[in-house]
Amino acid sequence: MAGAAIAIAAGLSSPAAAQSAGRMAAASDAQTNFARDRNVSVMQRPRDGYQAVGLRMGSFMAYPKVSLGVEHNDNIYATDGGETDDLVWRVAPEISISSDWSRHALNAYARSTIQRYQDFDTENSEDVSVGASAQIDMQRNSFITLGVDWADLVEPRTSPNAVSGAVEPTEYETTAARAAVSHELNRLRLSGGYTFKSFDYEDGRNPAGGAITQQYRDRDEHLITARADYAVSPATAIFLEVSRNERDYRLNRPAVTLVRDSEGYQALVGSNFELGATARGEIAVGYLSQEYDDPTLSDLDGFGARAQVEWFPTQLTTVTFTGSRTIEESASPGSAGYTSANLGAKVDHELRRNVILTGNVSQGKDDYQGITREDDRFNAGVGATYLLNRHVGVTVAYSHMTMDSSGVGGQDFKVNKVGATLALQF
Repeated sequence: MAGAAIAIAAGLSSPAAAQSAGRMAAASDAQTNFARDRNVSVMQRPRDGYQAVGLRMGSFMAYPKVSLGVEHNDNIYATDGGETDDLVWRVAPEISISSDWSRHALNAYARSTIQRYQDFDTENSEDVSVGASAQIDMQRNSFITLGVDWADLVEPRTSPNAVSGAVEPTEYETTAARAAVSHELNRLRLSGGYTFKSFDYEDGRNPAGGAITQQYRDRDEHLITARADYAVSPATAIFLEVSRNERDYRLNRPAVTLVRDSEGYQALVGSNFELGATARGEIAVGYLSQEYDDPTLSDLDGFGARAQVEWFPTQLTTVTFTGSRTIEESASPGSAGYTSANLGAKVDHELRRNVILTGNVSQGKDDYQGITREDDRFNAGVGATYLLNRHVGVTVAYSHMTMDSSGVGGQDFKVNKVGATLALQF
């Protein structure tokens, strides 16, 4: 996982911001009832003189970028007591390619994050991800989207599923494919999609050299979603969204103690809105359920929620509130899943056109099925980005994370990170 400095370095004005603004303008021109484009957030706003120029490749534009960072982490193993600190050096090259067509769209990306620890090289890691997406415009406000992604990642020590006592962090691969369709009929918008994700974990090892098996986490996930939005006004829509998932693990008895296969669904009702020049967002509540094949595992169900609201107290400040309640997969022995409830807030302030200040805070609670384990998570961070010109940006950032875990398999820890990042783009 990249540190806070890398995350906030995205404040360097990028083509993504201009493309997002362009898409919103296009939606407005098409007279859709579902455009929420009266405001542009601080991080979306195009900044003349600070945006990447890009490289012309026929009818495509390429945007290369590299971030160089250094970070001090005061608890690299995320332990309670006997903390170990280290200096982490980071290089993160990336490139995105976008079509420049009047209709349809094709995009691709490749990125990597290379981390090198100054004193503890067993924590060194290389994350790599590539992907592509396409949009096929069928008619005005109706389109098909397709996408594929692949990533080779390292699970952070702060993850609730991280293996305690492993010499190195767990490595895993993900493969994803998705297809979706959206069709607008005046006040009614119908959409649906299918997503496939595959997870492959590598076994770890303990200090004695013994294997720590992780293959029991290998799985395929299938998700089908259908949604109907109805615009009660040009600025407000209500919707119903229903989804069903299957989570199929590749190892079953007698290879494993628990059969973690499950299927579930979620039904949400909500509203997508824009309140004048003040706020916009989406809020949904409903019911979710996950049923497990193993008779020794209890099913999970209950209240489900998803929310993201942007508030614009001024044109120079964006406050984003987020919230969710979902069912996640667990790697803990005796438990196949947990409910995760999260609330967060983030403030982006444009002090000057080329100086962006950011602060964030979030609180989460995970309640595990079948075992007496509850995790309370708290995150907070601040950062500042200074854009020297369209090619160079500098970010400094600080982040804090606290985990309080009670019961079986959890761990308590506090982690503080402070760092700086130099972002270079063309």
